[in-house]
Amino acid sequence: MKEINVKGQKRETTGKKASKQLRKEGLVPCNLYGEKKNEKGLPEALSFAAPMTELRKAVYTPHVYVVNLDIDGEQHLAIMKELQFHPTTDALLHADFFEVNAQKDITVGIPVKLNGLAQGVRDGGKLNLSIRKIDVKAPYKQIPEVLEIDVTNLGLGKSIKVADLSFEGLELATPAQVVVCSVKETRASKSAAAAAEAEG
Repeated sequence: MKEINVKGQKRETTGKKASKQLRKEGLVPCNLYGEKKNEKGLPEALSFAAPMTELRKAVYTPHVYVVNLDIDGEQHLAIMKELQFHPTTDALLHADFFEVNAQKDITVGIPVKLNGLAQGVRDGGKLNLSIRKIDVKAPYKQIPEVLEIDVTNLGLGKSIKVADLSFEGLELATPAQVVVCSVKETRASKSAAAAAEAEG
């Protein structure tokens, strides 16, 4: 996985008013969840703020990054877990981070990359990618930047489901029955099939 550095500062005050003021200053309110638990056994958040200019690199991209967080000189290794955007302006309003280490498994969505020219496409069909990311579970150092899937032998009307895939060292967390990609029949492929049948 790619890594990125982000500097942040602890937030003394939280709430809507404080968050609004931070955004005016070009900062994004963030929470970091890690090993620390409160009395109820729930993860305790470290509230901090980070400059939008630094977060932009990790937010507006298809890549998944491990973030080296420097919060007032304290070092934390984390991944972005949840992002909240403004419904009309698409501006980033809030970011939640989840602390990681080299031993602990994390679950994260990794982009899918289809390789090869599917047999079904050669026969006039159209290749459809149904999901852009697959959730995988593993220690972060074992997680690749993309999941490469060979579609060369995928025929007309056929599909590849999560259950058909396996990647070394990764546990797939997306449900097995989910379709990743498929080759749909088109008018051209139906005409070609009919012509071949007529000839036969």
